[in-house]
Amino acid sequence: MQKRSTLPALLVMFTGLALLLSACERANLQPPDIGQEYDPRDLRDRQKYGTVFGNDAFVFSTARRRDEGGAGAAGIGVNAYLWRASLETLDFVPLASADPFGGLIITDWYQPADVPGERFKLTILIRDRVLRADAIKVSVFHQVRNADGEWVDAPVAPETARALEDKILTRARELRIVAVQAGG
Repeated sequence: MQKRSTLPALLVMFTGLALLLSACERANLQPPDIGQEYDPRDLRDRQKYGTVFGNDAFVFSTARRRDEGGAGAAGIGVNAYLWRASLETLDFVPLASADPFGGLIITDWYQPADVPGERFKLTILIRDRVLRADAIKVSVFHQVRNADGEWVDAPVAPETARALEDKILTRARELRIVAVQAGG
């Protein structure tokens, strides 16, 4: 009987590993040029811990950091003031889903009592750990009941989402002021 050589198998394995590693390139650690401000601390964390899928992806770390804007409070992954203000502002609407780590709040359909032929659904995305105006995005969905009794999509005034964003931001700032005064 002949013994099979493991050399071809090792050669294939090392060649595959070399190709895999050569396909990986150092992540571009410069902030994206999108015309918005960014927090340099985010970039430092990415440089320190590395990321999975580029600069806007997951950070390799189990360490929790606490930003001045309230991030990390109560173990959530987004700005705590924006999160709490969003929930308080939408307390009259039933929630379908709330993810404090991803910063996503999805409401169920809400039908105002005074307008039975209309209903609304909201999606709130908190994009950052810092309390600032561009850290929140509200999407409003509107439906009306047609003559057949079916719900059909209807347009929403762009001012509606902006007004909700402004209300949430105002409440978040109020919460931050109260927290700063209580702590100082």
